[in-house]
Amino acid sequence: MFVRATSFIRFSGCLMITGLALAACQPKSGILNTDPLTTGSTTPAGATASATPSTVPSFKRTQSLAQQWAAHPGDETIGLQYAENLGAMGQVDLQADVLKQVALAHPNDSALQAKLGKQLLSSGRPGEAVSMLTRAASLPNADWKTHSALGSALDQEGQYDQARAEYQKALALSPNELSVQNNMGMSYALQGKLPEAEKILRLAANNGNADKLPRIRQNLALVVGLQGRFDEARTIASQDLPPDQVEANLAYLQQMLAQPNTWAQLQAKG
Repeated sequence: MFVRATSFIRFSGCLMITGLALAACQPKSGILNTDPLTTGSTTPAGATASATPSTVPSFKRTQSLAQQWAAHPGDETIGLQYAENLGAMGQVDLQADVLKQVALAHPNDSALQAKLGKQLLSSGRPGEAVSMLTRAASLPNADWKTHSALGSALDQEGQYDQARAEYQKALALSPNELSVQNNMGMSYALQGKLPEAEKILRLAANNGNADKLPRIRQNLALVVGLQGRFDEARTIASQDLPPDQVEANLAYLQQMLAQPNTWAQLQAKG
């Protein structure tokens, strides 16, 4: 079974990449909720964190940081604080500019480059994240999280084969890392290669530590359900979700698959 990425993307409200994963797909006026499985980001890809009144930084504080940044461009501490405030205020374009300036000022700091790349990714700027994370991954001592984050950014750019190459590098550094296996499986799913996705996710779900990441089972349930095996998907999903939520998720999935064009593409051999 093969699903084109362009047709499968209608299901991507259920998918969370960047290390991000499907939690439970809950119908909400036709829109799906997601709960991220992070490899650096705490916000669904393409979205900006919604700041609550208690966490919104004051304009005065942000203005002060802007002045400090102007006086000390490239300073890591000031730059990161300034970027964090800008992001919380919704100024994601300016936030990205500040992060890139910090990165340029510290080109050989692999940990910092990776951190900045992940922040760009969580701010919904995967193209810029790819550039920064590629540089970070090429530096000495790049860790598995850097390669995994780069894979997440590449997935968001539709570069699935390159993404999975980065996940393989991450697994070489940290074998059996559940979050990377999850990302690998969801990369196949986003590309519409559901049997391959199922194989990887089953391997992760059978890991002795899989209970630490129940979202993996929910991703597995999604992939199984997308192949029309709803009873099996229900059994898998029921390990972690209450019955009403399981049934709501399956009902939504069945509704999506019942659309003629979608079902035809799901059944197409590619």
